[in-house]
Amino acid sequence: MRLLRPAVAEFIGIFFLVFIGVGAIVTNAYRDGSVGLIGIAAAHGVALAVGVAATMHISGAHLNPAVTVGLFTIGRVNARTALVYIVAQLLGGLTAAFAIKFLYPEMAGVVTRLGTPRLAADISIVEGILIEAIMTFLLAFAVMGTAVDNRAAKLGGILIGFTVFFDILAGGQMTGAAMNPGRAFGPALASGEWTAHVVYWIGPVLGAVAGMQVYERLFIERTAA
Repeated sequence: MRLLRPAVAEFIGIFFLVFIGVGAIVTNAYRDGSVGLIGIAAAHGVALAVGVAATMHISGAHLNPAVTVGLFTIGRVNARTALVYIVAQLLGGLTAAFAIKFLYPEMAGVVTRLGTPRLAADISIVEGILIEAIMTFLLAFAVMGTAVDNRAAKLGGILIGFTVFFDILAGGQMTGAAMNPGRAFGPALASGEWTAHVVYWIGPVLGAVAGMQVYERLFIERTAA
């Protein structure tokens, strides 16, 4: 029961991100590109910022399996909490994707594969993993510096949202800029699009672990014994 409320918060927080983000992608297809890349990036960034602000005091606002894994590797969460959070995140993303599938225009969902991230034709799997890893490194570093570090000014997730916004502008056309296995998994399962899906697990997890390890080891102030 201790983990029930945090797990529900994680479920709702990632539902917020995936429903708004995928909704923007599907609407963009349905309305002949009226949303555009900037609009799609803003939808993801603002949705994440609100989700973080709404759940930070309940669950810590991971909203991303890669972030949870990264925090586990630096001892910020235990194995049981990490597992419960990841399951809740995957279910939240999956529920959001199926909500879009059944509520939005069918052909727009088919054309966009429900917003499932995909590699550009000239991007290899290795390149995709590296791009996702770099973008997630930046995201994880921002999480550490603005939300985890006790010295940080708590800005309600807005800077984390900005990081996602800029990452999508930089890498959205290359890999889809998921930076989040939960963001990729739900739409992939709902649409049946699994091409290069491994990119969206390996890249974000590597990037999050690296970003959090670097911050934890180099920038967290240690209290003298």
